[in-house]
Amino acid sequence: MKFAQRMENLGTEKAFEVLAEVQKLKAQGRDIVSLGIGDPDFDTPPHIRSAAARSLERGRTHYNPSAGIPELREAAASYLTHTRGVIYSPDEIVITPGAKPILFFSALALVNPGDEVLYPNPGFPIYESVIRFVGARPVPMPLVESREFSIDLDRVMDSINDRTKMIILNSPNNPTGGVMCRDDLRAVAEAAGRHNSWVLADEVYGEFLFEGSHESIVQFDGMKERTILLDGHSKTFAMTGWRLGYAGMPAPLAQKIGQLVTNSVSCTATFIQDAGLVALTGDWESVRSMIAEFKARRDLAWEALNETPGIACVKPRGAFYAWPNVTEACRILGVKNSEEFQDMMISEGGVAVLSRSCFGPRNEGETDDYVRISFATSRELLAEGIRRMRSLIEKHL
Repeated sequence: MKFAQRMENLGTEKAFEVLAEVQKLKAQGRDIVSLGIGDPDFDTPPHIRSAAARSLERGRTHYNPSAGIPELREAAASYLTHTRGVIYSPDEIVITPGAKPILFFSALALVNPGDEVLYPNPGFPIYESVIRFVGARPVPMPLVESREFSIDLDRVMDSINDRTKMIILNSPNNPTGGVMCRDDLRAVAEAAGRHNSWVLADEVYGEFLFEGSHESIVQFDGMKERTILLDGHSKTFAMTGWRLGYAGMPAPLAQKIGQLVTNSVSCTATFIQDAGLVALTGDWESVRSMIAEFKARRDLAWEALNETPGIACVKPRGAFYAWPNVTEACRILGVKNSEEFQDMMISEGGVAVLSRSCFGPRNEGETDDYVRISFATSRELLAEGIRRMRSLIEKHL
């Protein structure tokens, strides 16, 4: 079967491949603790589920405006204004079925073949996939352990030039849990202004910050006019399967993104938007409780990982992932890299983690090995998974 050539540039999300392997092994009767997938183990809060049910009962199952229902666009604008300190209006908001469409639509609307796009590496693999799909050149921005997995600022500044059409930021970051500091954001903002570059600020983990306050690049002068501020309901409200995202952007771009919605999915389901409206405007106590639990899990995972021979872990400041350095653990186990570490952990240790290669190729000069640990599972399973890792490593000492 012959496919269009562009399909050769489309990547995938390896986390789902590991999830499929876990499910296969469990079906065979294997006891596997999964610390791989980034899907909160909390149910969507009852008042949000009830809002969707009421909407369905009212017959809210028809088409709606491609950019989203006015009430949710207004609520999203209000939320972004309140949390980022920059005024947004409803005509600057687009609602989509999940946050991923904003990545695709932004690239399709703004990036031409041959342009350069900077993206965080290690990072969410869909960034690089989308960049290549539209024919642009992906330029990795290294996230380094010495800076608690913020960007390698010197290398990034050297990479930005007049061919840089877009810079993708993700803070708090998947997979490292790193958070960009205000000075780094300012430096990127100034460079984007000098080179007339767009910024796509993926802030879907913005509420998952365990120390300090959330900083956004839109807070700097002139940046709102050149930034797509991406957020969504999946993580904050434990609504991953509902598929509901949104973004703030200049109104002319919002119109173009709305056209892309019209041409692809028509609109986002009305009853899901009604639930999303209640999520943003209703009681946030369940969100606060969930984030407090994630902080407790972060502390548990960080301490347990650093007590494990051959593993050293920077304390993640946000999201719900740890990014431990397993270079020495690989040596102890006799495996050559984090991919073999991942394979050995699932086959012999009964625990699933994700290797460095799941989040992009190594940066130039990068030699250490890392894995991602998701603490989007119970404390008991999290502790058991890390205990299994430690047990397997200790057997080889």
